Amino acid sequence: MHRWWRDAVIYQVYVRSFLDSTGDGIGDLAGVRAGLPYLKKLGVDGIWLSPFYPSPQHDHGYDVADYRDVDPVFGDLDEFDRLMKAARRLGVRVLLDIVPNHCSREHPWFRAALAAGPGSPERARFHFADGRGPGGDEPPNNWHAMFGGPAWTRVTEADGRPGQWYLHMFTPDQPDWNWRNPEITSEFDGVLRFWLDRGVDGFRIDVAAGLFKHPALPDSEDPEADARTRDSVNPLAWNQPEVHDVWRHWRSVCEEYTARDGSERLLVGEVSVPTAREHARYVRPDELHQAFFFDLLSAPWDADAFRKVIAEAMQDIAGTGSTVTWVLNNHDQVRTVTRYGEPTPEGSGLGPARARAAALLMLALPGAAYIYQGEELGLPEVVDLPDDVLTDPIFRRTGSRARIRDGCRVPLPWSGQASPFGFTPGAESAKPWLPQPSYFAEYATDRALADTRSFWHLYRDGLHLRAALDQLGEGDLHWLDSPPDVLAFTRGDGLVCAVNFGTTPTSAPVPGTPLLASGPCPAGILPGSTAAWWINDL
Repeated sequence: MHRWWRDAVIYQVYVRSFLDSTGDGIGDLAGVRAGLPYLKKLGVDGIWLSPFYPSPQHDHGYDVADYRDVDPVFGDLDEFDRLMKAARRLGVRVLLDIVPNHCSREHPWFRAALAAGPGSPERARFHFADGRGPGGDEPPNNWHAMFGGPAWTRVTEADGRPGQWYLHMFTPDQPDWNWRNPEITSEFDGVLRFWLDRGVDGFRIDVAAGLFKHPALPDSEDPEADARTRDSVNPLAWNQPEVHDVWRHWRSVCEEYTARDGSERLLVGEVSVPTAREHARYVRPDELHQAFFFDLLSAPWDADAFRKVIAEAMQDIAGTGSTVTWVLNNHDQVRTVTRYGEPTPEGSGLGPARARAAALLMLALPGAAYIYQGEELGLPEVVDLPDDVLTDPIFRRTGSRARIRDGCRVPLPWSGQASPFGFTPGAESAKPWLPQPSYFAEYATDRALADTRSFWHLYRDGLHLRAALDQLGEGDLHWLDSPPDVLAFTRGDGLVCAVNFGTTPTSAPVPGTPLLASGPCPAGILPGSTAAWWINDL
């Protein structure tokens, strides 16, 4: 059986920003269907759809009110089925984003919990607890939420008096499920089967290291951890040992469907843990198939740093029998062009060259790769959105722009010289839900497809070569001796990937004309901030 997921390249579709078919300024499932030929031409193996379930949209769909339906803003189940049929015709796999750590305050089970009161079976589906101090006025513990502020909110009981507190590791609009309650296991079994029966190829699992909290809900020795960074999380609320039993069970559900038709259903987890070794525990043979390896994304632009994280991943993660799942960006991160350009003395002018080089490096690594929409266009982060248009709950809860994510979520430019750049149809249609800057005209897909020097052609050529060359995809890599600031390795019998992390040209690790390069690359020379692939026949 071909294990398609092991070296697949998946394109992340942030649905509300991909393509609008109705003119309301918000992308939708029909827009995704219309864009499938574009993605097929690019050369990806599948797509991952951000949440499109019914939701009050306080966190743009990651606050789910109904896991078995489509929010009217994105379409309906019939449109979803049409999207699945179109993807099947084109040979494009479809993954759904599932959110098992928390739901919406509007979910029927949470509304029932509020109505039922303390000690009820309905409240046992969540983490309700009495407060501390006189009158229970203090939260049950000192935990902080990931998006700012305390991780607890007090409710008003049916009789009007202040009551218990409930846990939310993100926002008060997103109460955490209590996975120690077997009802939650049963409920998500039904959710998985509902979408698997509609033909999906698997799931991207939000907050896959979450779910279980320490049963005693004790105080944290470092209560600020969650508020500082997504990678420095409260160990009492994340990465609890019981979470692995959930993934073993979900794997068994997927394997039931695989046994019916021979096509593996994929589970890929958003796993934020401190080390590659801990990460590897999530992709053992009976757990998740894949988990995003964020260390490459967070590594500084430095040859030694990249080599270290790649070597650790190959040793610890690939050593489990899985393959590493490489990412350079997603809907929660500053876009690559901007991230690689800002912190250097040379300024942001190096960002595009470095982003192109990083793309070739990622596509040359053994394992799977995920591409966030717009990266193939070289889109920069929109850093000057006015405060009054920002929608990220991080901004609403903290008042700070430091970690907000709206800048990478601005709707894609498709064509034309002015907003909406073909994103939403008709001159009289609604404005895009986030404003597009005028310079997006330079990055529109029609211009990118017409320019053979564009980011789009680099990605397209890299993806097509990756599919055609046996050396790429699965397998191992072997490091080559190389000049300072250059990272070079071989794949298979003769493919060499080299990246110059410096700013000055250097002698290439192998002579000859490169098979594919991220920039101008004369024979034997690797310019600064450039990557290239060679076939080494020596």
